[in-house]
Amino acid sequence: MQRIAVIGGTGMTGVHVVDYALQKGLQVRLLYRSEATVPERFKGKVELCQGNVVNYDDCKRVIEGVDGVCIILGTRNKLEATTELSRGTANLIQAMNAENIKRFSIVMSSFLLRPDSEVPAMFHRLNDEHRRMLELTKASDLEFIAILPPHIADEPSTAYTVLHDEAPGRSISKYDLAKFIVDSLDQPEHLGQVCGIAKKND
Repeated sequence: MQRIAVIGGTGMTGVHVVDYALQKGLQVRLLYRSEATVPERFKGKVELCQGNVVNYDDCKRVIEGVDGVCIILGTRNKLEATTELSRGTANLIQAMNAENIKRFSIVMSSFLLRPDSEVPAMFHRLNDEHRRMLELTKASDLEFIAILPPHIADEPSTAYTVLHDEAPGRSISKYDLAKFIVDSLDQPEHLGQVCGIAKKND
């Protein structure tokens, strides 16, 4: 990976994805909605592309010519019913197929690794949307890494564990999650896998 597109790179986790990718020496193109959300430190270092994931043409523009895509779509703590995340995921997958880009990492939630009965009611609608995203991802025939974190903590980086199809713990540092979102693009063992992630001994 030399050049990546980051979708959702102005959110709580996404900004650290961009920071880590730059630190790693990658070229980064960022899709953003409003310039007010773009951190000053990105300007001049990141290729900025204004648009919205629900617009297919914007998705195609932001991924053109990249080696891989990091998708960190969020709702900024809104929990009402939405289809914006799954519509954006569908657009991005369609655009990747059109542009012959094979590899992407995508973030959802570890609630998908639990029975519905264990998911708090307030998260049911968001969990339904994450399930739609996961179904689209699995059906894509692309080289995906589906990342299902638990609580994303504002804590320093630490050692962490990744397991396939199970949740290894209850929290993950936002810095470690960002690192895995980028690094997993170059880790063949995680391709086509649903990855639970958490800090060690959690």
